[in-house]
Amino acid sequence: MALICSFCGNTESPKVKIIEGLKANICSKCLKICAEDFDEMDVSDLKSLDGILKPHELKAQMDEYIIGQEEAKRILSVAVYNHYKRITAKSKINIQKTNIMLVGPTGSGKTYIMQTLANILNLPIVIVDATSFTEAGYVGDDVDSILRKLYIKAGRDLSLAEKGIVYIDEIDKIVSKGDGHKSVDVNGTGVQQALLKIIENSEVSFTLKDGGFDKKEITMNTKNILFVAGGAFIGLEEIIKKRKGKNKSAIGFGIEKPKETKEVKEEESLNEDPIIQDDIINYGFIPEFIGRVPVIVKINKLSKEELKDILTKPKNSVIRQYKELFKLDGIKVNFDRNAIQYIVDEAEKKNLGARGLKGTIEKQMYNLMFELPKYNKIKKFKVTEQLLKGTKNEVEKTLEDIAKEDSINSL
Repeated sequence: MALICSFCGNTESPKVKIIEGLKANICSKCLKICAEDFDEMDVSDLKSLDGILKPHELKAQMDEYIIGQEEAKRILSVAVYNHYKRITAKSKINIQKTNIMLVGPTGSGKTYIMQTLANILNLPIVIVDATSFTEAGYVGDDVDSILRKLYIKAGRDLSLAEKGIVYIDEIDKIVSKGDGHKSVDVNGTGVQQALLKIIENSEVSFTLKDGGFDKKEITMNTKNILFVAGGAFIGLEEIIKKRKGKNKSAIGFGIEKPKETKEVKEEESLNEDPIIQDDIINYGFIPEFIGRVPVIVKINKLSKEELKDILTKPKNSVIRQYKELFKLDGIKVNFDRNAIQYIVDEAEKKNLGARGLKGTIEKQMYNLMFELPKYNKIKKFKVTEQLLKGTKNEVEKTLEDIAKEDSINSL
């Protein structure tokens, strides 16, 4: 009677063997596949991943502080997890790192996402501004200073620094000017070329002061440093529209839609349409740079509902921060519904996204934080829309009235 392979059902191979101790058979082909899999897997590698947050666990922690941007959180969670695996586990396959580009409007949370990751992870992370860099030989920071900062952030531990993460903000500001002049583009293509040196797998040397006036040279390998770049890319939507327009046929005649409806449809379409590498190249980046940052993540503009959630829900939301500051003075402060809606509406008008939430009320809250501690009897206070719109004198008058009312009630 011919034996049947329990894995693939093969009956033709004469080399089907019985696995002792199990009620199973295996043919030579399946045995070879299993042998290769076990040969590539090192049990010690699995143990080295103990304690590392899995992607869903990392995202769950990010969810406590970051509202919306689900795609970005998912991709960054996987990227960081894979980064940990690359630098901790031993593999016979050379797994290359995957650098990431975050594209989204001002105030959508690009930098905040990276700052939150920095707080969650045990790896050193540095956040730098691309606008401070110039081509070597010009006034300004050279790109090697990124590695210098990472080395210092890692406590001058070279092996730890070589496993770190770098976030380059305002990356869209180093595009080629494209003005037709032959002068050197100090803040454009030259900086991109300089960044190539540290983004790709290479050894980069930089000097650092060692104590007094002595300097020492540090050589850092960038093979295992994960780079994330981010920018607003103002005007990129026009490039996407142009690309999409080329892909559409212009056959027949249609009814012209109202302008407002057309603009809304276009905005929704742009939010859904993925950004491709050619779009970034057409924006002004050299292909060599984009080739080393292959994953492009779109950070969408925050909706009013998301702005409201950002204002109130995260552990360190703006509202909770103000409440805590007043609590330290023994005062319980609440914001009514209209006040919260006013803050959201004003932030949206300024088109600054989440960044505009605190700026909308910061000055008025400073007035309150200056005046409230004067009144020892005020232990509870409600921030209203009227109060946020009021002048300094109106704030003082409101507090005086509350204090008088509390004095009368205490009699």
